[in-house]
Amino acid sequence: MTIANPEMNQRTNRNQGQEVEKKLTFDDNVIKKITGITAAEVNGIIGMTGNFINEITDRLTPDTDPTKGIDVEVGESQVGIKMNVTIEYGSNAQKICEEALRRVGTAIREMTGLELVSFEMNVDDVKTKEELADKKSKSRSNES
Repeated sequence: MTIANPEMNQRTNRNQGQEVEKKLTFDDNVIKKITGITAAEVNGIIGMTGNFINEITDRLTPDTDPTKGIDVEVGESQVGIKMNVTIEYGSNAQKICEEALRRVGTAIREMTGLELVSFEMNVDDVKTKEELADKKSKSRSNES
């Protein structure tokens, strides 16, 4: 779904006095990518997790998809986000959620002009540092 930013959906004057209508739109994937990249920077979030198909694709491809596990609903001036994450064992999920909400909301607003009005973060796994290190070493040995 592509949506127009109402701040950019306006008429502006050109130098010759003619009015030009301009419109700025964002694909859902853009909002998902901004969300994924921003959330990945939050301490305690180990990764985004998706459905079964996403997990199989991740095993077959070396690149990680920053949009994995993220769903968005985009309106004319607002956006709602749902995301599935894995957090580090022992981390405070409440603080992680608050920090992700703050950072993602700011990033969406600054980059698109859209307002974040709904944010859901589902923690579907926790991993210890040892589990994470094992997973990384296994993926490196599979790449060789």
